[in-house]
Amino acid sequence: MRCPFCGNVDTQVKDSRPAEDHVAIRRRRFCPACGGRFTTYERVQLRDLVVVKSNGRREDFDRDKLERSVRIALQKRPIEPERIDQMVSGIVRRLESMGETDIASKQIGEIVMERLAAIDTVAYVRFASVYKNFQATDDFEDFLAELAPPGSKTDS
Repeated sequence: MRCPFCGNVDTQVKDSRPAEDHVAIRRRRFCPACGGRFTTYERVQLRDLVVVKSNGRREDFDRDKLERSVRIALQKRPIEPERIDQMVSGIVRRLESMGETDIASKQIGEIVMERLAAIDTVAYVRFASVYKNFQATDDFEDFLAELAPPGSKTDS
């Protein structure tokens, strides 16, 4: 593993332990050249996934991009980081186990929304506002009306 500080390719593993509910290995590394310490994560990757965008463009699936969008939706919400990691790992496992290497971005968005709805309603609405490209407050009102059970306060 290349040192991110000096570029040395001969780094040493000082400590390894399970992470993310035993779906990854966290390794603490040390660079003998510059003395830098850093952490890496090792995960099983069942297959290389390709995301097919709505405009037909294709790009490699990026777990970090998925994790960033989920973390943005959950920003300042009372959800533990470990739970977020578990959620992202679960989404990736679900995508890998679908049997297809090409996955529509819409399908990924629907899975993320389903998981966020189960964890935190505010994060679900935040993610939906970007995913569904809300343009005005009416879009939020319509979406929230769909969420509210019949006969609740939002019915006017």
